[in-house]
Amino acid sequence: MKRTCIKAALNAESPVSDILIKGWVRTKRDSKGFSFLEVNDGSCITNIQVIIDHTPEIEAVLEHIYTGASVSVLGELIESPGKGQKWEVRGKSIELLGAADPETFPLQKKRHSDEFLRTIAHLRPRTNKFGAMFRIRAELSFAVHQFFRDKGFFYVHTPIITGSDCEGAGEMFRVTSLDHDSLAKLGKAEQGANDFFGKESHLTVSGQLSAEMYALALGSVYTFGPTFRAEKSNTPRHAAEFWMIEPEVAFADLEDNMDLSEEMVKYLINHILDKCADDIELFAKFVDKTLMDTLKNITENTFERVAYTDAIELLKKCKKADKFEFKPEYGLDLQTEHERYLTEEHFKKPVIVYDYPVEIKPFYMRLNDDGKTVAAMDLLVPRIGELIGGSQREERLDVLERRITEMGMETEDYWWYLDSRRFGTAPHAGFGMGFERMLMMITGVTNIRDVIPFPRTPKSLEF
Repeated sequence: MKRTCIKAALNAESPVSDILIKGWVRTKRDSKGFSFLEVNDGSCITNIQVIIDHTPEIEAVLEHIYTGASVSVLGELIESPGKGQKWEVRGKSIELLGAADPETFPLQKKRHSDEFLRTIAHLRPRTNKFGAMFRIRAELSFAVHQFFRDKGFFYVHTPIITGSDCEGAGEMFRVTSLDHDSLAKLGKAEQGANDFFGKESHLTVSGQLSAEMYALALGSVYTFGPTFRAEKSNTPRHAAEFWMIEPEVAFADLEDNMDLSEEMVKYLINHILDKCADDIELFAKFVDKTLMDTLKNITENTFERVAYTDAIELLKKCKKADKFEFKPEYGLDLQTEHERYLTEEHFKKPVIVYDYPVEIKPFYMRLNDDGKTVAAMDLLVPRIGELIGGSQREERLDVLERRITEMGMETEDYWWYLDSRRFGTAPHAGFGMGFERMLMMITGVTNIRDVIPFPRTPKSLEF
C-alpha cells in the first residue's frame, strides 16, 4: 500500500478504511488497553493522532517507541471525537522503522532555545518552528520563480566561480586548487598564473554582471542562487553564504526598477499568506505578535519614495537625531537605525530611497546629470531595514570606463562587460534582494542563522 502524507490525510473529505501513514513520533501516551501517538511527517505543521489498541504483538513494538522514533502505521482514517482535529487514525498495526534513544535524543517535548537548536541544525527541522520555517522557505522559492515566469522573465544560471568583483569591495572568498605549501612559495601574480583557471578566482558576490549580459539579449531575466561574502561580521543580519534574487531588465529606468521591486515584495508576501497560513500563524503567535500588522502594512500601502538628500535632511532634523548611534551625514550610507526610523516612525511604511552620492555606490550605477549622484535605489522595510538594493545601470561606455578607473580597478578585467556597451548598448536596470532577509521579514525571525538550513558564519562550518 502507498503511504498517504499526513497533510493529505488531515484534508480528507471522508473516512478511509485502509490508510498507511509514516512519520516521526512527537509524543506517546499509554493508557490501559491502548496508546495515543502524535505523528508528524513534515508535510504540515499539524500532527495526526494515532490510537492503537494493545495486543501482545503491538505492545512489544510500542515499548521501544519514544519521541523521535520513526514509525509506519496501518489503520483506518476515522472522525476524531476530540477538539481541534477532524480526523485521527485507528491503528491496526504498527512498525518501528527507526528507534530514538530517549536518553540521548535532544528534542524532547519542551521548548528549546534558538541558540541550542543552532547547535543541532541537522535535527532542528523536526521542531514545529523550524519545520514551519523551511516549508515557508521552499514555498517562497517557488513564488519567486512563479512571479518572474508570469511576467515573462527568463531564469539565468550565473557562475558561482568568478574572476570579477561585482561590488569592488574585495571581500571575496578565494578559490584555489593549490595546496598551502605551493601558495606559500609563489608570489601573488604567480599564484594566479599557476592556479586552475590561470588567474585568481573567487566565489561570486553577485550574479548581476552576468545577468546584465543576458538582459541585453533576452530582455528580462533574473538570477536566484547562492552568493558569498567574506565579511567577518558576527551579527544577526549577516552570513557568509546566502541567496540572492537579482532581476535585470532591458530598456528599463530607475522608476521601472522601483515599481518592479514594490510589486515583487507585495506578491511574495501575499503568496505566502495564502499558501502557508498555518505555518505563518505559528510565527505570528510565538515569534512576533505584530507580524500580521507589519505584513498588512507592507501589502496594503504604496511605498514612500524619497531622495537620499531629503532623507538625510529629514534624519538630521528629527527628534531622535541626537540619539542615533551614527550621525546622519551626506555622503555616508544610511545605517539600520536610520532605515528603521524612516520606515517605523516617520513614514510608518516601506520607503524607497533613491539618487545616492556617487562616492558610496559601485561603478556600474548610472551617473545622474548632476554628476554628483547615481540612479540608485534601496527599498527599506519596517524591522529589517534594507531589503533590496538596485539601480539603473550605466549604459554609456565612456562613463563606465571612467568609473571603473576611478575605483582603482582595471578596465581590462571587465572587457566582456564593456563589450555590451560597445555593441548595441541600451538603458537597463536591476536590483538584488537578499532571500534570507525576505524570510526574516515574512516570519518575524530576527537572526539570519534561523532562516538558513545550515548557516555559514565566521568560525562556524559545522554540518
